[in-house]
Amino acid sequence: MNNKQKQIKRLPKKAERHRIFGSTSPGKRTKPTVKDAMVDLQNKQDDYFFKLDQVGISNVKHPVKIYGEKEPQLQTSIATFGFYSSIDKGSKGTNMSRFTEQLAEAYRHDQLDLKLKTLKAFTKALANRLKTEDATLEVTVPYFYQQPAPDSHLSGLNHVDLVTKVTYRAPDTYTVEVGLTATITTLCPCSKEISEYSAHNQRGIVQVEVELHSDFDESIEDWKHFILEAAESNASARIHPILKRPDEKVVTEHAYENPRFVEDMVRLVSADIYEWEAAAAFKVSCRNEESIHLHDAFASITFDKRVDER
Repeated sequence: MNNKQKQIKRLPKKAERHRIFGSTSPGKRTKPTVKDAMVDLQNKQDDYFFKLDQVGISNVKHPVKIYGEKEPQLQTSIATFGFYSSIDKGSKGTNMSRFTEQLAEAYRHDQLDLKLKTLKAFTKALANRLKTEDATLEVTVPYFYQQPAPDSHLSGLNHVDLVTKVTYRAPDTYTVEVGLTATITTLCPCSKEISEYSAHNQRGIVQVEVELHSDFDESIEDWKHFILEAAESNASARIHPILKRPDEKVVTEHAYENPRFVEDMVRLVSADIYEWEAAAAFKVSCRNEESIHLHDAFASITFDKRVDER
């Protein structure tokens, strides 16, 4: 049978197909369709037993602009947002749509980048829109930067995950926490010490969280660059997107000359953060994805420069 002789199957029209698969006709509409006439359960006032520390929305994906010292100095990335505020026990809930309204409005006016002054202004405006005394914004985003090879100087893009959290409290107080998660190389000091030759090495995941002093000025210093350098410069070796053979020789020899336990990593990175005047408090952790053990190795330090003396 040739193509011309093939019979074409006649399908029901689309409305009938929907009916076959379970769609029904609209029912009778009796409730208001005008917003002012609708019942607003979220704004109902009563005694609801407890104040909520945070209520809002999370896992919101949105494009943002990122400025930085490293190339590319301006890039667009996809960030994941969380928006929250507290509510007292007399309020049943919050107005969820106002969070996304604020986000859409900022984007329309080209006011959505990861500069701290931008995020502070956004968080305060969000609190005003919600008619609350506080608001919190959390954002995580991949950030790309040029990483040149040590010998050939061939450059490619590395990336880290940035985290920023801004909390506003009326009338004009902010708490700003920043951080990142970076990948580095660590070479085992014990393996180097006991072996006749060679030593095992692996990737390490360094996570740094810093609460900034209120007078931190990002126009003078790029917090992303400082924390990234603290993580990478204290490692056995940096991770590179492009390595030729002469580069590999430099990297592996540098790692051999700079062995690091996870304990060493968190102490060395913490020392850099401790000396950073912008840091009020911090947490540093490192997790090694061990290459000859079935387990990972982990260490962390939490330190508040305002109260701790160690």
